[in-house]
Amino acid sequence: MRKADLVVGVQWGDEGKGKIVDMLGLNYDMICRSQGGHNAGHTIWVDGVRYALHLVPSGILHKNIINIIGNGVVVCPEVLITEMAQFENLEGRLYISDKAHLNLSYHSQIDQAKERLKGEKAIGTTGKGIGPTYADKISRSGHRVGELLEPERLCDALMHDFETNKCVFDALGVKIPNESELLEELKRYKEVLAPFIANTTNLVWKALDENKKVLLEGAQGTLLDIDHGTYPYVTSSNTISAGACTGLGLNPKEIGEVIGVIKAYTTRVGFGPFPTEDKGTSGDKMCDIGKEFGTTTGRRRRCGWFDAVSVKYASRLDGVDTYALMKLDVLDGFEVVKICKAYQYNGETIDYMPTDLENATPIYEELAGWDSVKGISKYEDLPANARAYIERIEELTGVKIGYISTSPERSDTIIR
Repeated sequence: MRKADLVVGVQWGDEGKGKIVDMLGLNYDMICRSQGGHNAGHTIWVDGVRYALHLVPSGILHKNIINIIGNGVVVCPEVLITEMAQFENLEGRLYISDKAHLNLSYHSQIDQAKERLKGEKAIGTTGKGIGPTYADKISRSGHRVGELLEPERLCDALMHDFETNKCVFDALGVKIPNESELLEELKRYKEVLAPFIANTTNLVWKALDENKKVLLEGAQGTLLDIDHGTYPYVTSSNTISAGACTGLGLNPKEIGEVIGVIKAYTTRVGFGPFPTEDKGTSGDKMCDIGKEFGTTTGRRRRCGWFDAVSVKYASRLDGVDTYALMKLDVLDGFEVVKICKAYQYNGETIDYMPTDLENATPIYEELAGWDSVKGISKYEDLPANARAYIERIEELTGVKIGYISTSPERSDTIIR
C-alpha cells in the first residue's frame, strides 16, 4: 500500500504552501485538506493570474486531480459555494466529507462579539467563526455537512439550538435567524453541494489501496497549533502533521514524506509573541516587497528575520523530511540578512523554544546579502551569498532544503 505525503507549514502560517501543493500536485492523483476553515488562505499564481483559495484544496487547478475536503475541516457553505464558482466541471474531482462540521453565519457573529468583549485582551482572530465552530464540535453540539442532505431536519435542530441558547445569543448581541429564511438557505446549500458530499475517509483509503499518489495539505502553520503553538494566540485546530491523520481518517503508518514549508523570513498575523519581528525599515521592506497582506483578511502581516530556533522545534513536531523554502527573492537587495540561532531567556542562552516565548530575546547571526535570485531555476546559478544563507538554515535546523522558490510563479522553483 502506498503512503500519503504531507505538506505542512512550519512557521505561523502564510509560508507559501499553496504554491508548493499546486506545483507538486502535478505528480499526485489526490490532494486532501485536513483541518482549518476559511480563516486559511492559499494564494497561487499561474501565468500572471492570482487564485485565492480558502477551503478548496490547492490541487483544484489541475483537472485530473481529485480534491478532498476532510472531516477535520470546518466548512462555511456560503464561502465554499462562492469559491467553487471560480472553476468549471467540479463534479467527480471535488468531495466534501459528510463528517466535516458546518460553520454557519451565527458562528462568525459569536466570534466577532467575543473579540469585541475582550478588548485589549483580544486574540486577533479572523472573526470567521472558526473557534466557535470547533467549540460546538468538541462540546458535541455541532452539525455536520452530511446533515445538509436533510435541510428540514437540520433547520429544526438549529432552531432548537438557538432557543436553548437564547440567553447566550442575547448577551452577545447575536441575532437568531428567521426559521423560514434559514430553511431556504439550507435548501440552497443542499442544491449546490449535495453532489460533492461523500464519505471521504473511504475515498482516501481506496486511493491508497489502489496505489494512487495522495498528497495531504495542512492549513495555517505549526506554531499556531492549538496544543503546541503559542497559546492562546493560536488557531482552533491541530496544525501539526499528526493533525492530518485525525482530519482525514488515516493512521500514522500511512504518512510518507513530510515536506515542511518555510518562508525565507518570518511573518505573523494578529497578536502573540514574535521574537524576531522587525519593527523598523527592514520589516517594512519585507512587507512591501513580499506583499504581506493576508489572503483571507487583508490584514498587514508582521514581518521579521528567520527564526531557526522555532523552525527546528516545529520541524521536530512535524517529522519534517525536507523543506520548501519560499520567497527567497523577497530578501533580494538587503545588504545584511539575519538568522536567529538562539534565544536569551532568563539570563541564559538557549537553543530551544520555551513555552513562555514572550520573554525570549533573539540572538542573531548576520550574513552578507545578495543582489537577486528572481526567476533562477538552478541551485548553482544562485548568488554565493544566497547559497550560504540556505546552507546555514540547513545547518541550524538539521533539515535539508529540497525546494527553493525564487518568485511567486509556479515555474520559478528550484528542485534540488
